Amino acid sequence: MDLKISSIRKYLREFLSDDSVLDFPKILQFILVNFIIVPFRSPKTKIAYEQIWTDQGSPLITNTRSLAQKLSEKINIPVEVAMRYQEPSIKDGLNNLIAKGCKEILAVPLYPQYSQSTSLSTKLKIESVVKNIENDVSVNISEPFFRENGYILALKNSIQDNLPNEYDYLLFSYHGIPERHVRKVDPTVSHCFSTDDCCDIESPSHAFCYRHQAFSTSKLCAEEIGLENEKWSVSFQSRIGPGWLTPFTDKVLEQLPKKNIKKLAVVCPSFAVDNLETLEEMEIRGRETFLNSGGKEFTYIPCLNDDSIFVDFLSDFVSR
Repeated sequence: MDLKISSIRKYLREFLSDDSVLDFPKILQFILVNFIIVPFRSPKTKIAYEQIWTDQGSPLITNTRSLAQKLSEKINIPVEVAMRYQEPSIKDGLNNLIAKGCKEILAVPLYPQYSQSTSLSTKLKIESVVKNIENDVSVNISEPFFRENGYILALKNSIQDNLPNEYDYLLFSYHGIPERHVRKVDPTVSHCFSTDDCCDIESPSHAFCYRHQAFSTSKLCAEEIGLENEKWSVSFQSRIGPGWLTPFTDKVLEQLPKKNIKKLAVVCPSFAVDNLETLEEMEIRGRETFLNSGGKEFTYIPCLNDDSIFVDFLSDFVSR
């Protein structure tokens, strides 16, 4: 995707027309996307992208390509980059691997935690593409790695490497999703949000519960770092209206200085690679929100990107 308004509109239409993302009746989805969201959101999205764009283009794509290159060198087999929406496409990625002689392909969605709008959407897209490939090829899709030891180790080391010498609090900020998405993928149909502590009660729903997995990643990481419970918490960013997972990151950033938390560090573990939601929404706007609310120091901790420990983890993960 380039920074032309037409390209941004094309991306938003494809993204928001995904039934796993905007799961409304088709006619309502069409009206919302084409007559309300895309016309009004495109200019704002363009401005946001301009804040983080580099000479090489999108940080998401350049960082992912760097990660893929290092992983390929580590495992000594071909690795292709594909995006769920737009380019480089899943279809092209699979075809490139097939052209290199690959007969068994593993697709690794770089979403540590499972959700309908990311993991499931990607799975459905891959399966749709594979059906139309006229070639004898086997394609498997990896599971989320939210609690894998190697992933937690990479996240812990990245946080510790970027933490300032003095800080009051560590906030784990995850991309928000509607609560209905959590309920829709709950295999028990009754566990999620049934109690205030449902994420702590063992259930088959946890294999698909984004909220539980976000809490699990954060708790495991906090334990590895040695953080006391009152020194960290979880919040959810990128909300669009009511009915989304709480607490909302922007509200938490406003409230923390009032609790005498003046030096804040923020990490975004739902993203493996830095992108618009981390570099613009968090590092720029999140910082501004916290400082304007009375905070004194704001430290954004980058995503894992092509971190060597993360590459080591992925090497082990894909080789199992």
